[in-house]
Amino acid sequence: MTKPTIRIHNTETNEVVDREMTSAEIAQWQADNAEITERQIQAEAKAEAKAAAQAKLAALGLTLSDLEALGL
Repeated sequence: MTKPTIRIHNTETNEVVDREMTSAEIAQWQADNAEITERQIQAEAKAEAKAAAQAKLAALGLTLSDLEALGL
């Protein structure tokens, strides 16, 4: 398997260099991707929890404005 590549563009000289990532760069790239995935999972879970809570409130006949009026 080939390693992922990285592109370095020197804007002053307009030189473009493509090279394989080092082991440290690959490890960092994988860690960054894992963190991004975890944040997306957490955001989706938060949105689902919020939707479920709003559905429960709607089933009780309460709206978000009712909760705001109660200070919740």
